[in-house]
Amino acid sequence: MRKLVSFLHISLDGFVAGPNGEMDWVYVGEDLFDYAGERTDQSDTALYGRVTYELMESYWPTAANKPDATRHDIQHSKWYNSVKKVLVSRTMKNTSSKSTRIIRENLPAEIEKLKAEPGKEIVIFGSPAVTNLLSEAGLIDEYWLFHIVICAFVNPILLGNGIPLYRSTNNNVKLKLLFSKAFDSGVVCLHYEAR
Repeated sequence: MRKLVSFLHISLDGFVAGPNGEMDWVYVGEDLFDYAGERTDQSDTALYGRVTYELMESYWPTAANKPDATRHDIQHSKWYNSVKKVLVSRTMKNTSSKSTRIIRENLPAEIEKLKAEPGKEIVIFGSPAVTNLLSEAGLIDEYWLFHIVICAFVNPILLGNGIPLYRSTNNNVKLKLLFSKAFDSGVVCLHYEAR
């Protein structure tokens, strides 16, 4: 069974975006980009909600072709263009990308099928609504929080308000810390496994 891994940037006070979806507070640096690149190389499928997908699709397919493209832009663009993409959306009917599949309903069942297919890890970038739905269904294996594996990148900032990482839920998700890493920018990566 493939792992479903969630990657999110989060503020120290638990927000994944500002009140209007702003992400301009996210700290980045070459060491964080290098680490993120190592992690994405472990996956061959990317899962997105509609908003994150539209953001990614507007930049990454051609990011490597821009005259001012960074090493990270080139690497991530190559990865983005090579992976299968799964879009979770009730409103989008189709996409111009041949490598994108749309899931409109029965999300838990469809993700179970996806996890049973052969392949590498499935990674969720951002997409807090999708992450919440899949977490409530017990389908996320790891969380990477750059503050889901959970992997979080915790950014050294207090936003005060915004879009929270998790909605209030009756489900308790017990986690085991597997790894932590501090970056030069002050961002801390926390890697948790769902128990």
